[in-house]
Amino acid sequence: MASRPRAPLPPLPLLLLLAVVGLGGTGCRNLKPDLGPERTLEAGVPEAFGSSAPKAPAVTWDFGDGTPPQTAPGVRHAFSTAGRYTVRALDKDQELARVVLTVVPRPVLRAVPSDAQTVLYVPRLRGNVEGLVDFYERLVGRGNARRTLADTPLLPLLLRSLGSGPSEVDPEEGFGFFILPDFDGVVALLGVTDSRAALAAVARELRDAGHQVLPREDGSARVEPVDGGNAMLLFADRGYVYLAVPDSPDAPEPGETVKALAVVESPDVEQVRRKVEALSGPGLSENALLEELRGKVRDGSVFLFSAPPVPEAEKEDMPVRGFFGALAVQADQAELDGFLSSSRPLLGGARGPASQLLGRAAVGPMAAAQLSVPPEELARLVFGSPESPRRQRTLERWRSQGLDAEPLLKALRGDVAMLVYFDAAAFFQSFIRDRRPAPKGTVVMEAGLASEQPVLQLIQKQLQDNGLVFQREAQGNTTRFRTRLLEQPVSLTLTPERATLEAGEVLTRRETGDVGATLRTRFGAEAFGPGHLSLMVDMGRLRADLASVRSVPGVGSTELLASQVFVTAFLERFTPFEYGFLDFAPAEGGGRLQGRVVLRER
Repeated sequence: MASRPRAPLPPLPLLLLLAVVGLGGTGCRNLKPDLGPERTLEAGVPEAFGSSAPKAPAVTWDFGDGTPPQTAPGVRHAFSTAGRYTVRALDKDQELARVVLTVVPRPVLRAVPSDAQTVLYVPRLRGNVEGLVDFYERLVGRGNARRTLADTPLLPLLLRSLGSGPSEVDPEEGFGFFILPDFDGVVALLGVTDSRAALAAVARELRDAGHQVLPREDGSARVEPVDGGNAMLLFADRGYVYLAVPDSPDAPEPGETVKALAVVESPDVEQVRRKVEALSGPGLSENALLEELRGKVRDGSVFLFSAPPVPEAEKEDMPVRGFFGALAVQADQAELDGFLSSSRPLLGGARGPASQLLGRAAVGPMAAAQLSVPPEELARLVFGSPESPRRQRTLERWRSQGLDAEPLLKALRGDVAMLVYFDAAAFFQSFIRDRRPAPKGTVVMEAGLASEQPVLQLIQKQLQDNGLVFQREAQGNTTRFRTRLLEQPVSLTLTPERATLEAGEVLTRRETGDVGATLRTRFGAEAFGPGHLSLMVDMGRLRADLASVRSVPGVGSTELLASQVFVTAFLERFTPFEYGFLDFAPAEGGGRLQGRVVLRER
């Protein structure tokens, strides 16, 4: 009998049958784990793979970074260093799924809480720290530098990482310090590749320094300082090691007891940890003000951002929004470029007058400074805004000392300058004859005046109150006071236009010229000009003055030459500092700060 053909199965039962056969034949392994698309992750930040469902099948996870495989339905894994990694889900030797991940260094600012008020940071250790350490060692001496750096939180571990051997420190990540608004102290952080090993290494460093380290089960540690100060907290989070260092308690005032000070609550280091561990997203890295100021400043090796809140009562006097600065270090010099952001034009949008002293002074100063601020803005900086509680308190304090400060400040024109000269011949005469290296030279200070009388009254009162023996000379519109301080002659000259103080040796042997123009040519077209606060110290000028002496009264040429060789060698050994320069001036949106430190060529 012919067989009857079977009716085909309906589509839905057929699909269910195929699914059951397929699942039974592979132990459910054809349900591939979902690893997601190719993506970019940050080093040290755990990433989830697989399923957390209760009955999900276990698989073996190969992360492709050299760490041991793990077997579980789902796992969390952090890649310690940057690179490209292939993550695979395996059933024995069978690959069930894979994904390629790109791991990048975790930026240091993403590890800093977004409400940090101030942060000093190196964004990437490799290529930055070596130059910074080398420059600092040259500036202060290798021994002094190493002692100072060894006492700075987390730096000993960082310095060891500069060697050729393996290290727990991640050279592609950053290092820094930050201040939080509700923590009285500073927090240091350092990017690492192995958090557990890095914590152990920092703990050893702290014990070697005499501190007591008390480990905890979660890997963190409480650190009792050797000097008995407030306890520190050492912990790790997502590829960074942190050390929260609270401020030390103040020393007891006369009459106070240590017991009385003990009632003062210690800074809460645990609060720092809670805030760091709760950090999600970009942290401080996408702070709007930081990004705004970052675009106004040149690149560098180390950066400073600060935006502390200004009390409402002081905003009229302090319209500052924040500051961002960068220090760029080269072989023998460091350049500072910074911008101070302001909610309104600084110094009332006006420039102070240029210093007349700098336009007609003895040439060759080894130091120079100028402050050029409009008089009322100078009063606002010193005393506060008119009618403000701060100004009233300050004026009352000055009145209690017998001084009427408001007329005195109004008497100033707004330009103050200082020049410092070194007298090499007088120095060698004292050094050879008296066998002591007493500094010799002259300091000249000058302030422009809008009114002479308040300044004259102040000077006379101060001279009398201090019991100084002085001579007063008056001729026409000029009044001069002469006295001696620390065995040096001092004269103060007043005219209706200016007050000039000279202390030290007479400068008659030096030619005069436009020192301001020389300084502007050397340090920038507007430095030491109207509206600028500028400062310069020139050790190269000092060395040149010492080398230029050809004869000294009462000193033989052989003895002079030997002294010059000795002093020059001492200075070269003492410091390689050649010159330093700092300049601040109002600019659109705030003010620009620029500076430079130059060392002698090697």
